[in-house]
Amino acid sequence: MLLVAGFGAGLVGSVAGLASLLSYPALLAVGLPPLAANVSNTVALVFSGVGSALGSRLELRGQAPRLRRLGAAAVAGGATGAALLLVTPTGTFEALVPLLVLAASVLVLLAPSPSELAEITVTAAGPWLTLGIFLIGIYGGYFGAAAGVMMLALLLMATRESTVRSIAAKNALLGLSNGVAAVAFVLLGPVLWAAVLPLGVGFFFGGRLGPAIARRAPVRLLRTLVGVTGIALAAYLAVGAYG
Repeated sequence: MLLVAGFGAGLVGSVAGLASLLSYPALLAVGLPPLAANVSNTVALVFSGVGSALGSRLELRGQAPRLRRLGAAAVAGGATGAALLLVTPTGTFEALVPLLVLAASVLVLLAPSPSELAEITVTAAGPWLTLGIFLIGIYGGYFGAAAGVMMLALLLMATRESTVRSIAAKNALLGLSNGVAAVAFVLLGPVLWAAVLPLGVGFFFGGRLGPAIARRAPVRLLRTLVGVTGIALAAYLAVGAYG
């Protein structure tokens, strides 16, 4: 189940930034508690980042100078988010999860399409872009669902790159953010490797194939399906957390 879920999450994650809205519920479904599911998901996402990077080499050409600068912000954000998760009480995270899933799902449904975002230009893109990547990295290190949607929106507005090149940059930056958070979780968090390994293998192959699909995928349809499912999941989790 986790292998299949990882493959599907890797696909939609590399295309539309929605991986955790599929993989996190799958980990809950096989019996992991929320905190263990979250940290195990983050560790497994490293495989998706590697696969996406390998599949996006064409689109990443020429973006190295910008990615080096933004990558530092993504790493700092991911480390900060991971630290917040590890130092706050488990009950706090479990109470926040339904709200985080709901917010992520609504964002997925309401976010403008990449073509619409590409029409917008962020003023003073340099400093605002770096700050935005840092803040999204914090969210990614703490929970991460729909972090890819936020980062793709920011990159499209601020860089004027094409959609497929922005998706490739988003995958690389999220990979760095997830990677540093994963290191912290491996050392200090309740990682369940029996779940990470099959999920990670699925992530890798889904992420490897995703960039090719991103060039022609119906992103709006993917967002609608995942967003509606996410809202239903948030309601289910809220019953367990607050009932």
